[in-house]
Amino acid sequence: MFILGIIPLLLGWFLHITILTTIGVILIVIGAVLFLLGSIGRPIAGRRHYW
Repeated sequence: MFILGIIPLLLGWFLHITILTTIGVILIVIGAVLFLLGSIGRPIAGRRHYW
């Protein structure tokens, strides 16, 4: 999820397309939340780990 967020973030930043930058930031935040919840052992959608 981090890589899926970094790619549009960088593309939006270099090409000056704000919607790509916004989508990239949202994906990075979602990836960070899922990573944190998975690393503390909280089940997410029935899975113990996100990855």
